[in-house]
Amino acid sequence: MRQGLTRWTNLCLALTDSLDWLAPLVMRIYFGYFWAETGWGKIHNLDAFAQRFVGWGIPYPHLSAVVSGYTEWVGGILLMLGLFTRLVSIPLMFNMLVAIVKVKINKVSGIDDFVEMDEALYLFILFWLMMAGPGRVSVDHLIRRAFGLGLPAEGMQRREEPREALA
Repeated sequence: MRQGLTRWTNLCLALTDSLDWLAPLVMRIYFGYFWAETGWGKIHNLDAFAQRFVGWGIPYPHLSAVVSGYTEWVGGILLMLGLFTRLVSIPLMFNMLVAIVKVKINKVSGIDDFVEMDEALYLFILFWLMMAGPGRVSVDHLIRRAFGLGLPAEGMQRREEPREALA
């Protein structure tokens, strides 16, 4: 019984290990589409978007609206492709930080309000993408392989000590 459970557990773990590319791919495509769509909408309605920036007290509202809209549109497309994923996550995170600090934080009265804030969730997803990278099914991965750069975590994995050294 125990051996069967161990074998089944190992099989399931091996399956999830072999599919480790799937979560970043799905997240990038879904989230990238979201950003590309919102950015596209802002770019095509810049005057109204800039007026919102005026109301929020954001400096240089028209320029800021242009930069924000194009950051979201281009950033979303790059996320979907998995191209410059770690790099493009930074300006998108900055957009979310500005949204939190200038617009949303005044409405937060406790941890529940913060956790329910969409912008905080977006910030953490972008942080995850920046730290974890785009995964194996991405243009970034293809570029790394084409230039023989290997994987970012290669050589950085913790080495196990030999068992006799622990005795």
